[in-house]
Amino acid sequence: MPTILRVQGYRVYFYSHEPNEPPHVHIDRERSSAKFWLQPVSMARNRGFSARELRQLETLIQNNRSTLLEAWNEYFSYGNG
Repeated sequence: MPTILRVQGYRVYFYSHEPNEPPHVHIDRERSSAKFWLQPVSMARNRGFSARELRQLETLIQNNRSTLLEAWNEYFSYGNG
């Protein structure tokens, strides 16, 4: 599970065994977890985050989208998935 970002208590990562899905990231903090698609940025799943926090997470993803996509493409283009 490559971690791409750690910010404000959040861990942003992707699973190394999901290369057949569109680019996306998972975000965890404590017992909460969400999944966001990267193209376009949109929430795929939420478990425990409030609506307010989800809006903040969407902004975080949007602001770091190019870094996240670059990490996804780099990882899976090398046959790691």
